[in-house]
Amino acid sequence: MRGPRHNAGFRAEQRSSPSTTEKTHSNERSAAMEGCEGKTAAVETTLVSGVTVQEVGPNGNLMPKFNTPVDVAVLYDPEGASIRVTRGPEQTELVEFPVTFTTECCRMGDRGYLFRLDIDTILFVFRDEKDARAVHNRIARVKSNKETISVFRERTDESSASQYFQFYGYLSQQQNMMQDYVRTSTYQRAFLANDVDFKDKIVLDVGAGSGILSFFAVQAGAKKVYAVEASSMAQHAKMVVEANKLSEVIEVRAGKIEELDIPEQVDVIISEPMGYMLYNERMLETYLHAKKWLKPGGHMYPSRGDLHVAPFTDDALYMEHFAKANFWYQQNFHGVDLSSLRKAAMKEYYRQPIVDTFDFRICMAKSVRHILDFKTAHEKDLHKIEVPLEFHLLQSGTVHGLAFWFDVAFGGSQQTVWLSTAPTEPLTHWYQVRCLLETPIFVKQGQLLTGRVLLLANKRQSYDVVIELCVEGTGTRSANTLDLKNPFFRYTGQSPQPPVGSNTTSPSENIWAQLDAQGARQENLPVFSDAAVNMVNGIMVNGLGDVSMETTHQPNSLINIGNNTAYLHPGSIPSTGRQRVSQGTATSTHQSQLIGGGIAPTLFTTSQTPTIGMGSTAAGYPMPNMLIGDYTTHQAANVLLPDFAAVGQNNLQQLVSGYRQ
Repeated sequence: MRGPRHNAGFRAEQRSSPSTTEKTHSNERSAAMEGCEGKTAAVETTLVSGVTVQEVGPNGNLMPKFNTPVDVAVLYDPEGASIRVTRGPEQTELVEFPVTFTTECCRMGDRGYLFRLDIDTILFVFRDEKDARAVHNRIARVKSNKETISVFRERTDESSASQYFQFYGYLSQQQNMMQDYVRTSTYQRAFLANDVDFKDKIVLDVGAGSGILSFFAVQAGAKKVYAVEASSMAQHAKMVVEANKLSEVIEVRAGKIEELDIPEQVDVIISEPMGYMLYNERMLETYLHAKKWLKPGGHMYPSRGDLHVAPFTDDALYMEHFAKANFWYQQNFHGVDLSSLRKAAMKEYYRQPIVDTFDFRICMAKSVRHILDFKTAHEKDLHKIEVPLEFHLLQSGTVHGLAFWFDVAFGGSQQTVWLSTAPTEPLTHWYQVRCLLETPIFVKQGQLLTGRVLLLANKRQSYDVVIELCVEGTGTRSANTLDLKNPFFRYTGQSPQPPVGSNTTSPSENIWAQLDAQGARQENLPVFSDAAVNMVNGIMVNGLGDVSMETTHQPNSLINIGNNTAYLHPGSIPSTGRQRVSQGTATSTHQSQLIGGGIAPTLFTTSQTPTIGMGSTAAGYPMPNMLIGDYTTHQAANVLLPDFAAVGQNNLQQLVSGYRQ
């Protein structure tokens, strides 16, 4: 995939065109455009051949840009249109540039079209008036969008929308979402379990992406599916539909649902509009806007969303953030005093919502649930969302902030299916979100903690999150404002640790009790029938049967220098005005802006802890005698242990007798 394209000039490149299957001749206008009043409709490509391209010099002189005539294709682009210049039967791509309503261009005579780019000025001369008119009609529709201000354009900053649609135009990001097993399988299950809602029905897929939900709708019996996708992924979705021979059933329409027309009312609307904390990306507003095409009594999948909020305690997380900000407290950093920036750094770090997962036991009270019924809600309801809070604290400790997760329901005629991102459920690419207080609150069990969460929509397709908490009867208060557009992606692929102090019995005794119980089950081994003596990790241990230490968690205290790759969101792009910086840490303000969910948990690759077992002749074995802080390479050496199955009975008895003596 190509990176972002800017109107930076007409520079020739030699590339192979990815596809020619979607190209049509200029006189083959899409039938789906009829009756759509000039609005964006089905994926359309205008292709003309035999075009002469000339470059206009500083003094208005014309110079040939290419020595032979070329083909010019006008393609769909989320920002308007994209002009691609190719040559030859293999459609070798020479250059491509976007055209928006701000692009300077005009007709010249009957067959010419002039484009003024940032650096270059170029002139296309077409073979005849028909070709010139076809290209002009496409560009005229793009330019007309300046007067047509849709609901989406009113609420969205142009640079944010550009990044958003660029992000979802990458196949890698579609793959990341599709490989979220919980997400994808739950959608399919919800559709198939309610096939009566889809059988011979008209379906609208809002934000179709790769089109996977449209295929699920067809599997459930849909007669017709309109798959609407505003990013360039619409081109790929159309290819997949054609490859699966479903072009008569699934019609891919490129554009924003707020700006295009659908030929008919639909029976069902399907979508995957959820972001971090349910509301991030403001895709839910687009989902609700699509109800203008829904028949009375029609179905929505999903039909309801629940946002859960709970106070949490996590000293380690709070101190981690505090320590990062303290970098700016240095008074002699290479001879420079940075301490004047510490206050600003504290504010910046604590404005970042934290995306990761956690042990449910850090929650100090039952979660408060905020319900949104998609069938009855209006998109304006999501411009300002207030969630009143009232928690009866179940434990004493320090409240470091609020934890958020969401559940969505697919309320069908036959069955209701739930998709949950709760910390007690299998992990999804949405994870959970935590918002820290810069000033934590100490509370006691039984106290009442009140307050509110205020979500204020902004034009960056996200929300400013205001949290306010107060301990009733004490006057203790704390508040913070966070930027949901700029989360800190903290998840490392490791299982979350339980909160400190959660053990009510001796962990050491529990381990040995578990091993004793396992040994008792193995005491019928003939070799050790008169005494339970066995090898455990290469050591003879009395009183145990044939145990396996791998049944318990073995935290690794070694600092691994052989595999220190950070777990980063692979498709993160910089937020507006920021540049991408590649570093070996988790994403943060100065490094990366996450759009959409995080990386699917299944895509994390964790190094396997070397284990050893009885009778193994090539088991990986940890390097011995290593202390905390020692370094080791990623691949430990193999240690050979005796295979007792291959040792004679007499020799083995002698070995045991020798050990007893």
